[in-house]
Amino acid sequence: MSPAVFVFIALGGAIGACGRYAVTLLASRIWPEQSLPIGTLGANILGCLLIGVLAGLAESRLALSPEARSFLFVGLLGGFTTFSSFGLETLLLLREGSYGWAALYVLFQVGVGLVVVAGGYTLGRLGA
Repeated sequence: MSPAVFVFIALGGAIGACGRYAVTLLASRIWPEQSLPIGTLGANILGCLLIGVLAGLAESRLALSPEARSFLFVGLLGGFTTFSSFGLETLLLLREGSYGWAALYVLFQVGVGLVVVAGGYTLGRLGA
């Protein structure tokens, strides 16, 4: 992998993270009293739509260089939301018929992720 790929990832990541923050700010202005984290939900759903469209285009008719793929998929959408990568990876497992692996992947990403967040939160509180 060329060093330029890392530059493209970093640039895309910075833009994606700013985009995610903008979505969160916009959502909090539109729904200021909302208990549900609408900004995160919106970024995740929008990121899933975008990665789906781009992956479909890349597969059917849009030739993307390794740098462009890195910028778009890892950097821009990774900075915007890693949930989109999770969605695409799960879809690809399902498309290849790996239903058990897809189910296990979803279970681990969501279930184990929540358990680890709770554990980390508890560890963080121990220092307080």
